[in-house]
Amino acid sequence: MELGLAGKVVLVTGGSGSIGAAMAEAFAAEGARVALTFRNNAGRAEELARAIGDRGGQASVVKYDLTDPAAIRSAVGAVIDEWGRLDVLVLSASAQDGTRTTPVPFEDVPPEEWSPLLRADVEGAFHTVQAVLPAMRGQGWGRIILISANIVTRGATGDEAFVSSKMALHGLGRTLATELAADGILVNVVAPGATVSRGFLRRFPKETQARFAGLDDTQIKRMLNQDRPVGKVSTPADVANTVLFLGSEANGNVSGQVIYVAGGH
Repeated sequence: MELGLAGKVVLVTGGSGSIGAAMAEAFAAEGARVALTFRNNAGRAEELARAIGDRGGQASVVKYDLTDPAAIRSAVGAVIDEWGRLDVLVLSASAQDGTRTTPVPFEDVPPEEWSPLLRADVEGAFHTVQAVLPAMRGQGWGRIILISANIVTRGATGDEAFVSSKMALHGLGRTLATELAADGILVNVVAPGATVSRGFLRRFPKETQARFAGLDDTQIKRMLNQDRPVGKVSTPADVANTVLFLGSEANGNVSGQVIYVAGGH
């Protein structure tokens, strides 16, 4: 299948994480020029950009802070200044790294744990999409993929703020898809399930982690595989392949959808 990504410019926020890196590498392998973001630690993003370059791809690194609207506009502007256009936005950055603490009753959740995450993830998405739209509208073509999580379908005790912030992306994606269709801009949400990637174990609730005590990664993966209807836990590559299609010219009619990459969950 011809994806038509050669020469396209792709901005991947959160591009140095396991899933973000897989998405960046997938786009670069198809000939896209990829901008990777970092907030505090440029080293990992720069290492990935060098690796992409060593394989013949094109990648750059840009500082991005989803809590700072001015920094968001600056990052998007830097990408457009460097490459003259912006075709695809993959919004994968989150203020939460997935680590869950011991749950407390919802009425005891302090505002300082709730408000910053929602403000960063929801408003960060708002400001980032706003920043990329003038370029995409001007081109008459664009693809926006918002990365959520399949946990929103069933909830998770102690993760109310995270689940709420990700569910907000579903509404945002659907609404944007309706507004932007006439401009040739398709918008979708991808909601991964648990993925076997760097540091994946700490993303589970502590009671789930207790089930894995004394097991190595291979044994844990086997247990997770057994929990899924398709018999396989997702990998970053599974997520990347889905996003790659949605962000390509091969996708000419899929918009306003939430795609779950979760092994049948």
